[in-house]
Amino acid sequence: MKINIAHEAPIGLFNFVQDYTDYDYALVHLLDSNNEYRDMFFNAKEQGREIYLDNSIFELGEAYDLDKYVFWINELQPDYYIIPDTLEDYYKTHRQVEEWYEKYISIPGKKIGVVQGKTLETVYACYEHMRNRGVDMIAFSFDYSLYLNLFPHPNKFVSYAMGRVLLLSRMFQDGVIDTTKKHHLLGCALPIEFRYYREAGFDWIYSLDTSNPIVHAIHGIKYEENLGLMSKETRKLESLVEFPKENISKDLLIENLYTFSKIVNGRPLGNYSNG
Repeated sequence: MKINIAHEAPIGLFNFVQDYTDYDYALVHLLDSNNEYRDMFFNAKEQGREIYLDNSIFELGEAYDLDKYVFWINELQPDYYIIPDTLEDYYKTHRQVEEWYEKYISIPGKKIGVVQGKTLETVYACYEHMRNRGVDMIAFSFDYSLYLNLFPHPNKFVSYAMGRVLLLSRMFQDGVIDTTKKHHLLGCALPIEFRYYREAGFDWIYSLDTSNPIVHAIHGIKYEENLGLMSKETRKLESLVEFPKENISKDLLIENLYTFSKIVNGRPLGNYSNG
């Protein structure tokens, strides 16, 4: 199996990082506010790169302005876009999905529905709603508070990483997961999480996105082989979008990208020997 990887990157490193990723992942609020950022995604579109468009809920705390979001979907025409949702709120997310299908079903691109909820019951119900609604892909976030209960640990990042592993494993064992449908993993607490999906043969997991190896390279932190890290720099990539490329070690960046890819898929992606 292979999980497709996208790494959000500063503008100055975007083209470089593309050589080590499978597709590109855009944040809608940055399309709207940063011309350079916008241009690089339109260029990626012209080059035939696969593009996902995110509603920026993780960065903003709530989904982006609906009219502006629809505008950018129509302009960029990403391969996939995330339907507006509400963090850990099944009921509001349910209503938002219904509204989207009523008003915006004809806009271009395939739909990603994000599972939201605070309990196993609401997470299961949200998943069933997404599946029954016929979304093209179903996504799970990396930091549900539910994970802290599923896998209590003094290191919350271990709880987040192993909590998602436990949730997806339980849903699969309960026969809830539709293995004929693509699934996406939003973000990363600890890179080691993804090794468990490879070893379990969860080939229904199609893709993931994270800036984790890049943010840590910016902070001068090197991944450990076969592990990555047991802690996490929590600064969001959006705050580093203008980070000067000359201030990051490309050797360190390549090492982190290499290690991340090996953890996820058992093999590196890209031509690491050339840098």
